[in-house]
Amino acid sequence: MGNADHVHPSTDVEHAHRVAIPPPQPFLKSLKASMMETFFPDDPFRQFKNQPPSRKLILGLQYFLPILEWAPRYSLQFLKADLVAGITIASLAIPQGISYAKLANLPPILGLYSSFVPPLVYAMMGSSRDLAVGTVAVASLLTASMLGNAVNANENPTLYLHLAFTATFVAGVLQASLGILRLGFIVDFLSHATIVGFMGGAATVVCLQQLKGILGLEHFTHGTDLISVMRSVFTQTHKWRWESAVLGCCFLFYLLIARYFSKKRANLFWISAMAPLTSVILGSLLVYLTHAENHGVQVIGQLKKGLNPLSVTHLSFKSPYLSTAIKTGIVTGVIALAEGIAVGRSFAMFKNYHIDGNKEMIAFGMMNIAGSCTSCYLTTGPFSRSAVNFNAGCKTAVSNIVMAMAVMITLLFLTPLFHYTPLVVLSSIIIAAMLGLIDYEAAIHLWHVDKFDFMVCMGAYVGVVFGSVEIGLVVAVGLSLLRVLLFVARPRTLVLGNIPDSTIYRSFDQYPNANNVPGILILEINAPIYFANSSYLRERISRWIDEEEDRLKSSGESSLQYVILDMGAVGNVDTSGLSMFDELKKSTERRGLKLVLANPGGEVIKKLNKSKFIESIGQEWIYLTVGEAVGACNFMLHTSKPRAMVSESETWSDNV
Repeated sequence: MGNADHVHPSTDVEHAHRVAIPPPQPFLKSLKASMMETFFPDDPFRQFKNQPPSRKLILGLQYFLPILEWAPRYSLQFLKADLVAGITIASLAIPQGISYAKLANLPPILGLYSSFVPPLVYAMMGSSRDLAVGTVAVASLLTASMLGNAVNANENPTLYLHLAFTATFVAGVLQASLGILRLGFIVDFLSHATIVGFMGGAATVVCLQQLKGILGLEHFTHGTDLISVMRSVFTQTHKWRWESAVLGCCFLFYLLIARYFSKKRANLFWISAMAPLTSVILGSLLVYLTHAENHGVQVIGQLKKGLNPLSVTHLSFKSPYLSTAIKTGIVTGVIALAEGIAVGRSFAMFKNYHIDGNKEMIAFGMMNIAGSCTSCYLTTGPFSRSAVNFNAGCKTAVSNIVMAMAVMITLLFLTPLFHYTPLVVLSSIIIAAMLGLIDYEAAIHLWHVDKFDFMVCMGAYVGVVFGSVEIGLVVAVGLSLLRVLLFVARPRTLVLGNIPDSTIYRSFDQYPNANNVPGILILEINAPIYFANSSYLRERISRWIDEEEDRLKSSGESSLQYVILDMGAVGNVDTSGLSMFDELKKSTERRGLKLVLANPGGEVIKKLNKSKFIESIGQEWIYLTVGEAVGACNFMLHTSKPRAMVSESETWSDNV
């Protein structure tokens, strides 16, 4: 690093600009602007401006019921595309619904119920054209794990069922409330790394749980951690059923091969979409013809015919286990929101349209509230089903209505056909679906890009696999919040140098060829200054000064005279931050140094002015750019005695 000791013409003192202080705003106006930016960043009221009352009413209805907006433009061409997509996702929804209900330790018929009512509600209220609504494995696993800790589904199935409905109702109320109150940003605390690790861990646990069905075991651990599952599997080797294992491996191989070919060629998506239903049909025929149920292959058994019975009277608000249901509803509701909104936004990006996150929350909440009253458990927008819907060429949410109609026909007429469906086929379907959720490529990408994010991801994964789903979730959210706190409490400060032959000042870390400016230390603060980081920044800046003075002493260069703080990245400052500036000014003056500020933002300069700090430091020591500040300091260094700060400040004030 060289030295830059020349004065740039563009930073001549006579051309310096004063930093403007924004005009004061009334408190209520500032508060309103802040609240609007926090809760309504997308400005949903813009469309209502300058509209007559009748039009405002129509727009309001369209906001909460988007079907009223696109239905008048619906065409026969759209209907053809949605019919194909709806029938295709129904072929996936039926076997997956039955499988995931078993995973949640609920009656298999609930999986079909949950693919009938919620999709109809979402079709009216949802803003995504591609999201296919249904049950998901992770929420099913969470339901089984959290409710199962309080109530045994085998010993008390009625209470367990009622708690599942109650948890779904709580999840729906939470989701709708977050949307109505515009609190969707809370879900953003589940970072991408957190979701990758948590979903991967949950998928691993779900796959391990399916060893019960693959091996034909009747008794299995209620624990979800790896050690408990392995112990349960290998202490029952004498009970393994080879017939079940062979059948399961064959169907799993078929499902994976189907998915492989579908990924290779996008136009073959229907092979993977139809594979689960084909497996159910083939498995049922095989069991029926060979009477395999008498040779250790477990089957679903009788499924009740008919549409969803009402379950509003089964919501257990007076149960002693209500707290468990509330906790389960909150956790599953947040996870379902994070997954559903992420999936919806992904496909909206492909088709270049926008979905409203808060509107989606209201839609998810209302469909789960309606579902809890009609014998459904938690639903959201699963990625696998939505991907099939997207690839099948869906145009609108009518594909969900078509799927619901197909499920309705199944419930009314076809449920007896599932009597001989082997449980091992359901286990194979679940494993095949879950292997797609273990996104090892994303984990490798995190390792290459951000090691801390990789640690968050692996922390979530290990917590789920070796602890429990709840532990993994707590670890994941805890690590994410820790990172946020570290960003706030330990912001980066950088030493800047001059880029040769320019008036630009950048970090030495990024530009090693930058030059030091003799007698001047330039520091950049890369965060708002709050109570959480003000003490750290004061100490860190003092340490930078110590290190710079030691460097100058050892190299024999001219002594340090000025400390310039580049405030360009400081978006705001609170009262603790203002106190930090006062203490820093006193500290630098005791060391015979002058503190100089460069490029403070409007909010920062306004608070510095109100706290009288500008009066204390002097307006003449606050500059619009780092270049101007360096030019002024160089001017002082070349025209005055080093430590004569007070008299030269007055002279400089006159010049400016």
